[in-house]
This record gives sequence, structure tokens and C-alpha cells, in this order.
Amino acid sequence: MRAVVQRVSRGSVKIGNDYYKEIGNGMVVLLGVHKDDTEEDATKLAEKICNLRIFNDENGKLNLSINQVSGEMLIISQFTLYGDCKRGNRPSFIDSADAAKGNAIYELFVKECKKILGEERIKTGIFGAMMTVEIINEGPVTIIVHTDYNKTLSEK
Repeated sequence: MRAVVQRVSRGSVKIGNDYYKEIGNGMVVLLGVHKDDTEEDATKLAEKICNLRIFNDENGKLNLSINQVSGEMLIISQFTLYGDCKRGNRPSFIDSADAAKGNAIYELFVKECKKILGEERIKTGIFGAMMTVEIINEGPVTIIVHTDYNKTLSEK
């Protein structure tokens, strides 16, 4: 799994012209699911992201988690995070999970985040929908987190 995590002062997702979900202070998580990802990957990544210390403490240091600042999280599925551009200019998405598996792993990730942070603090888009995501990045702070740390470049 791959996630682009952005610390935000505000984030929202629109479907069509209508705002679907909005958050204030917290993080927007753009989440990609690989074809080989497992339920264990979803659980581990949720724990990692929910405990990331990317919010400022009283000394201005990145030392607090989203839980410690009572932040919200907006989670958006994004299969394009596994786009491969090694050959030519058109990305290949063969490493992305198919829709059924991608949705199941995405939903498990959301469920795990809700267990950690509380249901009311987690918002999502709609899996597979065409969405417009607005992100007001705070800092800016953007972190890429993934579950394939132990793979070599030839395995990725």
C-alpha cells in the first residue's frame, strides 16, 4: 500500500459540483492499494499513519500525532499511486489492485483508522468515483508512507 499523507488546515472532496465531505485541521490521506496487498498491510499502515508525529508541539517541532491534536482525517482512494511510467509517457496501472480487492482493502484501512481515532473523526470519498479533492496543505507537510519497505527496487 502507498499513502500520500498531507497535514492540512482544511480538506474536502466534491463529487460533481456538490461537497461530499469536509474536514478542518488534520490530514488528507491519498491511499493506493497494490495487487499483492493484504489485510495485515491495511492494519499496519492505519496504525502507522494514525500515529505519525507530523503536528507541531509547543516548540514548533513535528512531535504530535493527529490524535494528540484532535484532528480529523479525510481518506481518498487513489489507484494512480501505483502508476508505472518506466516505459513511455502513459502510466501503466497493472500493479494496482482490481476494484473488488482495492475496495475491500481500502474499507479495512478506513475501519482500522476509525477504531484508532473514532468514527466521527474519519471522513472518506467514494471508492471508484470521479472526485475533486481540495487540500489546504499546512506547513507544507507531505509524507509518503508505504508497506513495501522491505522490498528491493527489483521487486517493486
